[in-house]
Amino acid sequence: MQFLTALVLSSVLAVAAASAFAQSAAANYPDRPIRIIVTYPPGGPADIIARSVGQKLTEAWGQPVVIDNRAGAGGLIGTDLVAKSAPDGYTLVVSNFGPFAISPFVYSKLSYDPVRDFTPITLAATSWFFVVTNPAVPVTSIRELIALAKAKPDQIAFASAGNASPSHLASALFQSSAGIRLVHVPYKGGAPSVGAVIAGEVQMAIESPPPIVPQVKAGKLRALGAARANRSPLLPEVPTVSEAGLPGFEVGSWYGFHAPAGTPKAVIDKLHAQMVKAMDTPELRERFANVGAETIANTPAQYGAFVNAELKKWGVVVKAAGVKAD
Repeated sequence: MQFLTALVLSSVLAVAAASAFAQSAAANYPDRPIRIIVTYPPGGPADIIARSVGQKLTEAWGQPVVIDNRAGAGGLIGTDLVAKSAPDGYTLVVSNFGPFAISPFVYSKLSYDPVRDFTPITLAATSWFFVVTNPAVPVTSIRELIALAKAKPDQIAFASAGNASPSHLASALFQSSAGIRLVHVPYKGGAPSVGAVIAGEVQMAIESPPPIVPQVKAGKLRALGAARANRSPLLPEVPTVSEAGLPGFEVGSWYGFHAPAGTPKAVIDKLHAQMVKAMDTPELRERFANVGAETIANTPAQYGAFVNAELKKWGVVVKAAGVKAD
């Protein structure tokens, strides 16, 4: 009996000590450099968002925030690295559409779970796509594009940034929503895919703002619709896809911050508060807008619910389209 009592007491003391240690670590957080993993090369929206927020964290806390670009395998390499990192708040990831909402369905085996292995901090920004065509295509609206595709099934080609890329899945959703059949032509990135539309190699694309907007303004592409709930301030004259004939069609890339699962709530709360404060500045809102991204900055619970909704939505799309990346 005395042995059992001692065993229970030692267990309680161990738990209390661990809790006290975690609280102490959270109270002193951060007391060393923080690393933010970006799963894409430097220069893109994810990288710019990470560097912008990281700079503000450094200014606020006096600790270096190191941006570590771990590109490759569609974002899987960097995402897996963070999933396996210590849950102490010193290794974070710029979570995004591909690795968190698409990869779980297009890869037969994934080394991480986007919900189980991570703790959400905040959704930073969204970058809603545009539906564009080469100006030579004889359509000026979404309705006309759908009518043309129905009249010519499997004859209109769309470019994407690669197999299982966000632009590929956006076009798969467009086809299923409109009841049409298009031909997929994958390229190695968003810029080459948009260049193919301009050159007339393919007729259309559904892509993010950075490679699209300058070409639309230059008259090299025709924008038929913004795939978002309201018109984009980047191209306010372009109707939403819903307005233009396909109700409820919304798709885009998104970027947020996650920590490994098990990171103390007090640390998550500190990160969230400071990140939201940073993103609420005109400076960061402008930087995000310059790469076609709209600042969001929501709560950890809201971001978690958002990721779950995206998984539910894209799981259906991927299964219907039969997209595989293996």
